[in-house]
Amino acid sequence: MAKENTQDRKRLWLIVTAVVVAVVLLAAFMSLRRSDVLVRVEPAVRGTISSAISTNGKIEPIDDFEAHAPAPTTVRNVFVKDGDHVNAGQLLVQLDDVGARAQAAKAEAQVKAAEAELAAVKAGGTREEVFTNESQIVKAQTELETARRNLEALQRLQQKGAASPEEVQAAQNRANAAQADLNVLNQKRTARFSSQDVARAQSQVSEARAALAAAQELVREIDIHAPREGMVYNVPVHEGQFLATGDLIVAVANLSTVQVRAFVDEPDIGRLHRGQTVLVTWDAIPGRTWQGTLTRLPTTVATLGSRNIGQITCTVNNEDRKLLPNVNVSVTVVTAQDENAISVPREAIHQDASGRFVYQVVDGHLKRTPVQTSVSNLTRIAVSKGLSDNAVVALGTVNSQQQLRDGLPVRLVSK
Repeated sequence: MAKENTQDRKRLWLIVTAVVVAVVLLAAFMSLRRSDVLVRVEPAVRGTISSAISTNGKIEPIDDFEAHAPAPTTVRNVFVKDGDHVNAGQLLVQLDDVGARAQAAKAEAQVKAAEAELAAVKAGGTREEVFTNESQIVKAQTELETARRNLEALQRLQQKGAASPEEVQAAQNRANAAQADLNVLNQKRTARFSSQDVARAQSQVSEARAALAAAQELVREIDIHAPREGMVYNVPVHEGQFLATGDLIVAVANLSTVQVRAFVDEPDIGRLHRGQTVLVTWDAIPGRTWQGTLTRLPTTVATLGSRNIGQITCTVNNEDRKLLPNVNVSVTVVTAQDENAISVPREAIHQDASGRFVYQVVDGHLKRTPVQTSVSNLTRIAVSKGLSDNAVVALGTVNSQQQLRDGLPVRLVSK
């Protein structure tokens, strides 16, 4: 009986000892676990990373043709509708030409009248006036010759004493008067109009010819033809409609390539360069992206509401002609891109006086690792030097009261 009690006590001591050891080991393990800091981590990944500027813009035709009413008129015929493909020279719209042709006929008559007036001024008068003046000159020449013969006859008679001095003087006066009349008529024939009169007549001819050219151009514009191949994208008129001068009649453009006009905030202008890739999206066609090229940089900065902006233009491929003129689109200008970069989340990058670095997780501890960075976007930044593929970097601690530091033992929590 005593022997059995001894064995029971030994068995009890073994159990107690085992429990104590287990408790001690568990306490030590829990103490060790409590020294590890929980951190959020993410592996570095390799792929394409781009830096971009996002803004909004509007689609515009590049090679655009718009026909406007040249004068008040009405629409006679409309041969096309929105979306039609047209060839160069194709008739699009006809306008009423009655008024235009009447104006052209009037202008032509004014040209003829002005030219006749100029010819008359250069010739000394109209044909009738010239003919009358020539007749008067012939008559005056005859009268002058008669007066001179009478004067000579009386002078001979005076020498013989058969004519008085008074008679000779009267004959002289008649000859002088006839000569004066002839001189006036000759002057009228050669110098009736001054150089100013000629210049004025020439100016009237030029004005009349210009008016005729404008009237003839108006007649030509009555029939509106497509100047080049393209697509009709706006026909706001219908047959019988009255048009005021300047009203839009039809618009045609080759929409296989379009232009985007967009606005960039002033701080981003320095990142722009001609030839950068541009990506365009339109809410009307979700999931579709068009690619283009930046072609024109801002030339000035203007105020638009609360923004200081510069205007850019981009050429965009639109071969399927889905992008329509005047629609509003989202524009992304790719300012930098690396297609094979190792990148990490932006929050993994730290910086102090010595430069940029990350906390890399190595064997359960944080290791401060200097890095060099390049391209970045809103969420990630490319590491050009300092990290290898799939390196695990710390983003931050789970407990905001704890800070990351070199050598810190950690337990990992994926982001």
